[in-house]
Amino acid sequence: MSNKVYLLEDDESICELVKCTLDMNSISCETFTTVKAFNAAVDASLPDVVLLDVMLADGNGLEGRQRRKARFPALCVSMRSARGKETDKGKGLNAGADDYIAKPFGVLELIARVNAALRRANKSSVIRTGQLVMNTENMSVTYKGEELDLSNKEFQLLKYFMQNEGKVLPRETILSDVWGYDGGETRTLDNHIARLRKAGLNFETVFGVGYKFIAD
Repeated sequence: MSNKVYLLEDDESICELVKCTLDMNSISCETFTTVKAFNAAVDASLPDVVLLDVMLADGNGLEGRQRRKARFPALCVSMRSARGKETDKGKGLNAGADDYIAKPFGVLELIARVNAALRRANKSSVIRTGQLVMNTENMSVTYKGEELDLSNKEFQLLKYFMQNEGKVLPRETILSDVWGYDGGETRTLDNHIARLRKAGLNFETVFGVGYKFIAD
């Protein structure tokens, strides 16, 4: 088993179910029921992907990931009512999660989302656009010779724009291709674009449509 997944979840029955499911699909899974134990494991050895419930008694696993500037994809897993589902999804994505799975979830959906995250994590190449250089193997980005400090989702979003440099990209298309869901939560996209702009990158707003990235 070459791929390694960490699961942070305080429900031991869910831990057992997820671990068995992933192990049966040749994906190694280690489980943790506290943020403290999870953070210690991350410090010792980085996983390829993490699955985590952010609503735990001793903290938020995403916060620890951000402090370590970790680049591995994170999938937020949380129990939500139908009324609060979209709002909580947005909170998880804005906090740095790369995808969201609502409990209860199906085994096939779990495997599909984990495999998709692993493909993103394992794909490697160097992309150059103007003075912007991205290495997807070590997940680093330099602009005008200076390394940029990006979250994992900012990295994925910038990669998407670099691959479509100069094109006007509709909001709905970006949300579908980068976040994997349709409609809603456009503020999530706006917040990530704002952070990339602070790094000096040129994103043009095309009112009523979406965004265009111009390299220099």
